[in-house]
Amino acid sequence: MTFTKSTIALTISTALITSLNVQADDKEHIEVITVSSDFRQQNLLKTPASLSVLTENEIKQRNAQHLEELIAVSPNVNFASGSQRARYYQIRGIGERAQFKEPINPSVGMIVDGIDFTGIGSIANLFDVQQAEVFRGPQGTRFGANALAGMINITTNAPTEDFEGAIKVDAGNYDSYGLGLALSGPATDTVNYRLAANQFKSDGFINNTYLDKENTNNRDETTARGKLSIEASEDLTIDLAAFYFDFNNGYDAFSLDKTRKTLSDQPGVDSQKTSAFSANFTYQGFDAFTLKALISSADSDLVYGYDEDWSYVGISDPANIKNQDYAYYEYSSQDYYFRDKSTQTLELRALSNDNSKLFNHSTDWVVGLYVKTDDEDLQRQYTNPEKSFSSNFDTRSIAAYGQLDSQVNEQWSLNIGLRVEQRSADYVKSDGFTDNLYDTMVGGKLVLSYQQNDSSFWYGSINRGYKAGGVNTDGSLPNELRSFDPEYLTNYELGYKVSLLNNDAYIRTAIFYMDRTDMQVKSSKTTANDDHSTEFVEYLGNAASGKNYGLEVEAAWQLNDTINAYGSLGLLETEFNDFITADGLSLSGEEQSHAPNYQFSIGVNYQPTDAWLFNLSLDGKDEFYFSDTRYYDYDGNDSVELAEAIPERDIKSKSMVLVNASISYLADDWQVKLWGRNLTDKNYANRGFYFPNDPRDGYVPKQYTLLSEPLVFGVTVDYQF
Repeated sequence: MTFTKSTIALTISTALITSLNVQADDKEHIEVITVSSDFRQQNLLKTPASLSVLTENEIKQRNAQHLEELIAVSPNVNFASGSQRARYYQIRGIGERAQFKEPINPSVGMIVDGIDFTGIGSIANLFDVQQAEVFRGPQGTRFGANALAGMINITTNAPTEDFEGAIKVDAGNYDSYGLGLALSGPATDTVNYRLAANQFKSDGFINNTYLDKENTNNRDETTARGKLSIEASEDLTIDLAAFYFDFNNGYDAFSLDKTRKTLSDQPGVDSQKTSAFSANFTYQGFDAFTLKALISSADSDLVYGYDEDWSYVGISDPANIKNQDYAYYEYSSQDYYFRDKSTQTLELRALSNDNSKLFNHSTDWVVGLYVKTDDEDLQRQYTNPEKSFSSNFDTRSIAAYGQLDSQVNEQWSLNIGLRVEQRSADYVKSDGFTDNLYDTMVGGKLVLSYQQNDSSFWYGSINRGYKAGGVNTDGSLPNELRSFDPEYLTNYELGYKVSLLNNDAYIRTAIFYMDRTDMQVKSSKTTANDDHSTEFVEYLGNAASGKNYGLEVEAAWQLNDTINAYGSLGLLETEFNDFITADGLSLSGEEQSHAPNYQFSIGVNYQPTDAWLFNLSLDGKDEFYFSDTRYYDYDGNDSVELAEAIPERDIKSKSMVLVNASISYLADDWQVKLWGRNLTDKNYANRGFYFPNDPRDGYVPKQYTLLSEPLVFGVTVDYQF
């Protein structure tokens, strides 16, 4: 991929648009968006970072029930779904893809109303959500660990001073339906409330032909939350939020034929029950600063299990297979993971006010202390009792941070941030294996920004992020592979944001280069058992260094009273600088996984009258590697390069373009919308494996993929009162 042409084209386009002097007397301007998850709220066009803000309007436009259905509009953001819902996201090619036996430290964090849901993002329901902010690049000062590649911050709608309500009703194909209700208003003169509940059910888009069922991969998702905004005194405000999630979903997505038709006789499950709350205290009674105290807690019960053989007992009976040499080759097994996860956070933060600015009142400051506990108990139940086990992984983190925001003059600003975090972790496994980890990690940022004029903003930044070390638990690994160290990432970024045409258009761009050291890379071996079953031995290690660099562009233009165009583009190059697999084979110079070279989203809104709104959008993505492992050894012979065993196209996803559309009828207090995603019913995969698992062909190693969402469509009615 060559960035030169893209950069030149962007520069020319910007120059051409800037040279126009179009006045818009009656047109509606592009919406002003506020970023809420930094230390202080600020205008998105004046925020010195590359981030996307997915607003409530965009959520409704896509009729997105879950974040995975909207994330494509954010450049250089991908997701992996080896589960019912997307649980892990990748930003700029960095991020986890799945979790089975091992405890992991995610590279992309997720916060919802101040509650840390990192690693359990399956519950990212978007009903009654105000906006989702997607930060690209390390957030070492603000969020620390678990934000090596970026952070997703979701903010739900706040309580209102006046009574209001909303009802949402959905119906769609695959026997899908949903019902949502939100109520908000004053409880007393000093207390406002908001209550929201949403139920969504669907048979899912898998057909289990063996069991003759269409709901083995079903969705049954309940979300409930309540918020209180309390004005306790003139100086003290208290914001409370409570959540309950009950996602009782099936899981039957693995197909031996790489279709949406499965043969499993024991379909799995991917369920989650979570109770959580947060409290945000803001006290402004001190002369020198504002004090914030943030408390959160989340307790989750997660069950993830699947039919490991992907088939039924009898699939290799002589009557069911063509090649009789493979008769009775089959095995049957299930793999289940029961997790209890408990996370608590406490943060104390002091922010300067007008009385306490430093350096001749030019510099705001922030200092804070952050404490987090994260305890995870796992019970693995496997068909083979010898492989069943239990484990405990308890972590404690404490961090101190500070930031200076200096207004050097009317145009230049300088931001300096530093965070020091100490993390301890204790791992105990039922087979007697234990490990204790202690990591001290340092992150921060240096940002120089230039406000060229009221509508044009430049910034350059250096950000350092980190991710804690961890343990590998498989007893077959040698001692030197049983634990690994923290990973560090330094991000160099140059950004330009401009508002054009009397605020009827904007362009936001960023060019970045990321230097990764002590990369935590997942490697794997596949071992064959006597019963023809196979088992992955996966492990993480500091096996590599690497670089990730690219370009991100987001733009919109209100062309006239009736037409609004928007789009985004992400270009990405990734490379291992030094990666030697466990078999001694080099992947240096190879691309990293789940890192497509390009992603784009373009769309147009057409509103010919006040009553009708038409939307059409395209989402595109380049091919990408499914895994960082390219080499396999199934028969005891010397390992061979996978690219030599099968064509390169078979170890990657395929590039794709999806078409989405909606037609809305708008009234004063209600609207009806017909919508559809993936209108051409494009088959595309977001997860892939290469290993032997089909007894009908004698367990020949081959590629398997999990297909993403097919054509889905429906009707939605929204009523506001």
